[in-house]
Amino acid sequence: MVKIELDIVALSHSVTQSHNYAVVLGEIEGSRRLPIVIGGFEAQAIAVAMEQMSPNRPLTHDLFKNTLEHFEIELKEVVINNLLDGVFYAKLVCEKDGMQYEIDSRTSDAVAMAVRFDCPIYTYEFILESAGVELEEGESKDNPISTKIQSSTSAGETYERMTEDALTQLLDDVLASEDYEKAAKIRDELRRRKSKE
Repeated sequence: MVKIELDIVALSHSVTQSHNYAVVLGEIEGSRRLPIVIGGFEAQAIAVAMEQMSPNRPLTHDLFKNTLEHFEIELKEVVINNLLDGVFYAKLVCEKDGMQYEIDSRTSDAVAMAVRFDCPIYTYEFILESAGVELEEGESKDNPISTKIQSSTSAGETYERMTEDALTQLLDDVLASEDYEKAAKIRDELRRRKSKE
């Protein structure tokens, strides 16, 4: 089967399932999006790696990455290889001493590892046909709204009203309490302000 490369387009709250999140993967050579509902801890693990944050203690995915690197095992790619009853399945394709190994994984964990190793994420046509969402005409490829998944804006609106000093202090506090999802939102607001200067 021909593999289709995907990229992470967005990480946001899931409209369809409260208390859950969605990672939105998009075709690199196409306009389809693949939204995958994930839990809060998994969303946090992905966000921490995407924002290149350094937690005080290694998260589980960081521990696994460090272990693989210690034993000189390279994560070559992640493949979302099946979809059964609405559940996505994935595998980690690893290499050691010229030998290739495949390890079963939850899709959310596989994506978190792919971000840490900066390796490609692939899927197959039958999965995109079944669960993919086509961008509507006129929509930007970078617009995750087309997947019917929207971010919560209430936190962002609150951060917009805070001073930069207050945001910086809040960022330190949420990092200390290891709330990386909130930290990512605060960091985004600080970056947005710097880009306007």
